Amino acid sequence: MTDTLHEGGCGCGALRYRVRGEPIFVNNCHCTQCQHQTGSTSVVNAFYESDRIEIVSGTLSEHEVKAGSGGPHAICRCGQCGTAVLSYYPRLGRLGAGLRVGTLDDPSWVRPDAVIFVSEKMPWVALPEGIPAFETTYNFADVLPPERVARMGALMERRKAGEV
Repeated sequence: MTDTLHEGGCGCGALRYRVRGEPIFVNNCHCTQCQHQTGSTSVVNAFYESDRIEIVSGTLSEHEVKAGSGGPHAICRCGQCGTAVLSYYPRLGRLGAGLRVGTLDDPSWVRPDAVIFVSEKMPWVALPEGIPAFETTYNFADVLPPERVARMGALMERRKAGEV
């Protein structure tokens, strides 16, 4: 596990966070739910174990919407300005979080592992070259290197064992 720290925050500066290491996976999602929830064409989320993310200042407010699976998807926003910072999805509960890449101070190092739900993308959006694209979703084990598959597997086992 790497000790690299990355920092980020919200639009107004009240909320600041630190995240340790590299993400398990990064998705660029074009589903209509993400379009509605962000007011944009897509969202880029870097998924981490929740214990790697530390809120340094400010507070988060939570807003629950339904995920594509129908389960609860909690969007966590800056309590002051409302910038979406991270999300918790039903598959991993509170064990893993999708960090909004655009909130990193320097997001230039992040590259999506996959572009998903391209079947729902805006017709004028061009897909990046060299990044696997999927009509809907994908099997992470087919795309990620073994060490990141193992991290994801460990979270899924903890969730299966009843951790939330």
